Amino acid sequence: MDRSLRKGIYILPSLFTCGNISCGYLSIVASLKGNFTQAAWFLIFAIAFDMTDGRIARLTKASSEFGVQLDSLSDLISFGVAPSIMMYQLVLNSMGKVGLAIAVLFVVCSALRLAKFNVQSKEGIVHSSFVGLPTPASAGLLISFVLSYELFIASPGQDLTFKTIPILMKSMPIFFKVMPITVVILSLLMVSNVTYLSFKKMDLSKPKAFRLLVLIIILLFLIITFPQNVIFILFSLYVISGILFTGAKYYRTFKQKNKFKKGE
Repeated sequence: MDRSLRKGIYILPSLFTCGNISCGYLSIVASLKGNFTQAAWFLIFAIAFDMTDGRIARLTKASSEFGVQLDSLSDLISFGVAPSIMMYQLVLNSMGKVGLAIAVLFVVCSALRLAKFNVQSKEGIVHSSFVGLPTPASAGLLISFVLSYELFIASPGQDLTFKTIPILMKSMPIFFKVMPITVVILSLLMVSNVTYLSFKKMDLSKPKAFRLLVLIIILLFLIITFPQNVIFILFSLYVISGILFTGAKYYRTFKQKNKFKKGE
C-alpha cells in the first residue's frame, strides 16, 4: 500500500462509515424481502453512523481524502440506492416503467449531489448552508414516511408499541398516493440551487444557544413519545424550509431590483 494512502486511513471514523455501508446493504436485503419497517430502521441507523463518522474525524483530527471518498460511497448506497429500492418495492413497482424511471432518477440525482459536494470540499469551499437538498435528508423523509405508513397498516385491531399522532396517521393514504411525485421533487431538489441550513457548525457552548438547547430537548421528548410520526414531520419541515427560504430570498432580490428601477 502506498505510504501516503496508508497515512490517510484512520480506523475509528472509517469503522463508523463501514457501519453506514452495512446498514444500507442490510436495508436493501430487507426491502427485497418485503420487510419495509426493518429496512427503514436500518437506514435510521445508517443516518446515525453518517452523523457520527465526520464528527469523530474532526474531533480526533483524523480527516482524510480516503475518508471523504469512502463516506460518499457509503452515502450513495445508504441514502441513494437503498431508499430508492425501498420505495420501488413499496410504492413505485405498481407504476411499471414509470415507477422504475422515478426510482432510477432518485439514485442518479443522489450521485450527482454527492459528486458536487465532493468537488466543493476538495476545492476548500465550506459554507454554513447546503446548496441542494442533502442526500441524508431526502432519504430521511422517505424512511420516516415508510415507518409511519407501516404503523398505519398495522394499526387496525392491533396494540401499537409506539404512540401515534391521529391526524397524521389518517393522512397516510394521501401521502402514499403522492409519494411518486414526492420522490421526483426530492430528486430535483438534490441537484437544485435551493439553500438548506447546515447543522455541522452548531455550537451549544455559546450563551445564545440556550434557546436552541431547550428546543432540542423538546424535540427529543416528542421523538421519544411519537418517534415515527415526529421524525416524518421534522424531515418534511426541513425539505419545505429550503424551498421557503430560497423563495423568500428571490422575492427580496426581485423587490430590490424593482425599487432600483423605480429610483432611476
